[in-house]
Amino acid sequence: MDTDVIAWLLDQDPAVRWQVRRDLLDEPAEPVAVERARVANEGWGARILAAQTRDGYWGGTVYGSHRERDSVMWSLQILRGLGVDPRAPHVVEAIDRVRRGVVWDEVDDLPFFHGEVEECVNGGVLATASYFGVVGEGTDRIVGLLLEQRRADGGWNCDPPEESARSSFHPTLCVLEGLLAYERATGVGGAVGAAIAEARRSGEEYLLERSLFLRKSTGEIVDEKYLNFSFPTYWFYDALRALDYLRVARPEGDPRVAQAIDVLLAQRGDDGRWPAGERWPGRRAYEIDAPPGEPSPWNTLRALRVLRWAGVE
Repeated sequence: MDTDVIAWLLDQDPAVRWQVRRDLLDEPAEPVAVERARVANEGWGARILAAQTRDGYWGGTVYGSHRERDSVMWSLQILRGLGVDPRAPHVVEAIDRVRRGVVWDEVDDLPFFHGEVEECVNGGVLATASYFGVVGEGTDRIVGLLLEQRRADGGWNCDPPEESARSSFHPTLCVLEGLLAYERATGVGGAVGAAIAEARRSGEEYLLERSLFLRKSTGEIVDEKYLNFSFPTYWFYDALRALDYLRVARPEGDPRVAQAIDVLLAQRGDDGRWPAGERWPGRRAYEIDAPPGEPSPWNTLRALRVLRWAGVE
């Protein structure tokens, strides 16, 4: 592994540094935990936590429009992506404020961690709730809905069935991330555990049968945006995000990711780093990564750990 690239990554935000130490350097648990503890008190993690208001909200809204990214939904999703320690005092206080104060106005004032109705949203809420240890009645509701909403081809789609019978890449990955996080957080077994595992496998197959970015029918690229690697991802799908999910979900690997790995390698710069992609639109977005085209700590970190998983140098 390129020592200059590693040194550069270790000079970034603590959210990057702790994951480099864990995922690329295999450092012992104690120094990794020390580095991770800084996320809640320094850099982007501290900034996002400090932006929460006393009523539990960020940006005055629970979800926000596609142009307002500083909402409860996306602030919590990004904190999860940063890997903030859910046991850190500032984090525990922030989650408690969300539990006590944030509701879905358009869904019968349901508490935030009970989710709403769309698969994309509920997959993200389930992942967040599981990460921050808020499991119980609300997550049970979300899991039940997601299991019911799975399409015949194995994935999910936020469009109503009467509008589209097929699954879609974006919601399928959002749901998969939520189900995996819930499994890992709860160790759920029995009939529910079996149903979740089967649903998750079917969703993974939906993506893998399409090599993570190709049409099953023609082999053409579904959407060029799927090759735009950007952080934060929000709800948007891209092949690197899917690879990073599979790295955790399928540690044994899968040969069907080979074409996605080739695309990933093709984007690596001569300096061993990956450029930042085009940012997803947002009037009040979190601009955590480098400007588009410049070396991206987040893409480089994620790409290198995916390549380790795939056995590619």
